[in-house]
Amino acid sequence: MRKLLPENPDVTVELTIDYALADVVADRFDAGVRLGGEIAKDMIAVRISADVPMAIVGAPAYFAGRSAPASPAGLVDHRAINLGLPGSRAPLAWRLMRGGREAKVRVGGPLVLTTIELVRAAALDGHGLAYLPTDQVQDDLDAGRLIQVLGKFTPDLPGYQLYYPNRRHASAAFKLFVEAVRYRD
Repeated sequence: MRKLLPENPDVTVELTIDYALADVVADRFDAGVRLGGEIAKDMIAVRISADVPMAIVGAPAYFAGRSAPASPAGLVDHRAINLGLPGSRAPLAWRLMRGGREAKVRVGGPLVLTTIELVRAAALDGHGLAYLPTDQVQDDLDAGRLIQVLGKFTPDLPGYQLYYPNRRHASAAFKLFVEAVRYRD
């Protein structure tokens, strides 16, 4: 936006930030943003970020009296703090490597929360393991407030993508916006 808006003073961008999985067509949005692997096949997707490194973390207090899982199978002996999106019936699955393949794993636990900030806070309080973007917990890892486990089993998530329905006549302003947010290595 730093370049788009000053160079195009007639363009207006309205952003709505919501963790719910919106139907951009039914809700009459021009576009939405989701992690790369979560976009309907009938949408056009434009990558807008690099891949997102993930970490499974727990507080030292959580690990008092229990050992860290050595493999994804060991998660059955642990409590998870899950992220659940508003309107979704199930918490988000954790993407892990099992047998050389990526798998979506559901890990049970006492909490399903609707924001990354709440999941991080619950992990810091020792309520269980959390699956979070590494950049959201790096300071806590560096300070020893959280401990990362299963690092070699935790692949990066595909980056964020702007998605929108196929439009035969997209406006010039929308085309400018798409080009402005497009990810470039």
